[in-house]
Amino acid sequence: MLQGLFSVRAPYRRAARWALAAWTLLLLALCFLPGRDIPDIHVPLADKWVHFVLFGVFAFLWLCAFPSEKIRSLLLAFTASVALGWLVEELQGLLSFLGRSRSGKDILADAIGGLLGVLFYYILSRRARRAREEKQPSTL
Repeated sequence: MLQGLFSVRAPYRRAARWALAAWTLLLLALCFLPGRDIPDIHVPLADKWVHFVLFGVFAFLWLCAFPSEKIRSLLLAFTASVALGWLVEELQGLLSFLGRSRSGKDILADAIGGLLGVLFYYILSRRARRAREEKQPSTL
């Protein structure tokens, strides 16, 4: 199953694109919830972990939707996650009436999440490619 997920001809690309769109909407909805609607969780750095996961999954789904191991594609997915994280934080700063504020640490958490999402995709993609290559009979 892993072999087909990360190829350019993956039958899952359309579903991955829908998942990416849905995840992006969820990410934006969560990031723009009014501060009073966010539950108070007594876990150290819980907010940063949420940003980390949201943007890591975003980058991973981006690459599943547009599969490629090329460095340009990997950098594009990473850049998209960082840019979206930065934009969200800037808008939170401008929309202070929501009870949210701009945070450089959130941008950093977004960037680290995006980087790890890209790395996770790359590792799984390489493993899938090796599995496909092992399946193919060698022609000597």
